[in-house]
Amino acid sequence: MNEITMKMNMDNLILEALREDISSEDVSTNAVMPEPKPGEVDLIAKQEGIIAGLGVFARVFELLSDDTKVTFSVKDGDAVQKGQKIALVQGDIRVLLSGERTALNYLQRMSGIATYTHQVAFLLAGTKTKLLDTRKTTPNNRIFEKYAVKVGGGNNHRYNLSDGVLLKDNHIGAAGSVTAAVRMAKEYAPFVRKIEVEVETLDQVKEAVAAGADIIMLDNMSHDTMKEAMQIIGGKAEVEVSGNVTKENIARITDLGVDYISSGALTHSAPILDLSLKNLHAI
Repeated sequence: MNEITMKMNMDNLILEALREDISSEDVSTNAVMPEPKPGEVDLIAKQEGIIAGLGVFARVFELLSDDTKVTFSVKDGDAVQKGQKIALVQGDIRVLLSGERTALNYLQRMSGIATYTHQVAFLLAGTKTKLLDTRKTTPNNRIFEKYAVKVGGGNNHRYNLSDGVLLKDNHIGAAGSVTAAVRMAKEYAPFVRKIEVEVETLDQVKEAVAAGADIIMLDNMSHDTMKEAMQIIGGKAEVEVSGNVTKENIARITDLGVDYISSGALTHSAPILDLSLKNLHAI
């Protein structure tokens, strides 16, 4: 997920978020600011981390008024420190007040994901293993969250169900076996698509190798079982490890030499990065 793709798709999503927050009017703002008045406000980091989503933050205000100007002192991917001034937002005070929460929600969430991803990716430094996200994202926010993973130094797994073949436990159950699921996928999917199979036992590993899977995902296996699985696969397929992988436990996998580690925690469990709009005043 890159910045260009995100820009092509974000306006409708941001507008829906604004409609959620302003169903008819911003009563509080209209009460204290009945007429337009130019003003400015500072964007401040309240803790250290990796910033991501500055373009989304600015776009919230731009969609409310073309006259809004946002001047950044950092760019996506930069580290920020507690107390650092990140941006100056200028425009109609009514716009600054009405867009504040939606803009911060996006920026805090995306920066939190980038920060957490950066911390996990650091633990894989010096290995060949690539860190991947998953589809465990907030509905209607996947495009933003997967972009944040990239900013933080991770990599995107498939974006959605149309993006690749991943045969999980229930697909295998529906097909009857790993062998049948892989065979059916090869018959249906375009030849340019890789076929990935999720396995939970060593017998399934052997079956996936024999069936010709391109990528074998070792799901929720112990370290010893994964080590034995790597020997069975023997380079005949790429290997991904998945299953409750977090910053706290990823070290148990790094010595295996797998190609990929996927972690749903990058998007479903990353805490926000605390940011705030402060010092609003008229100009």
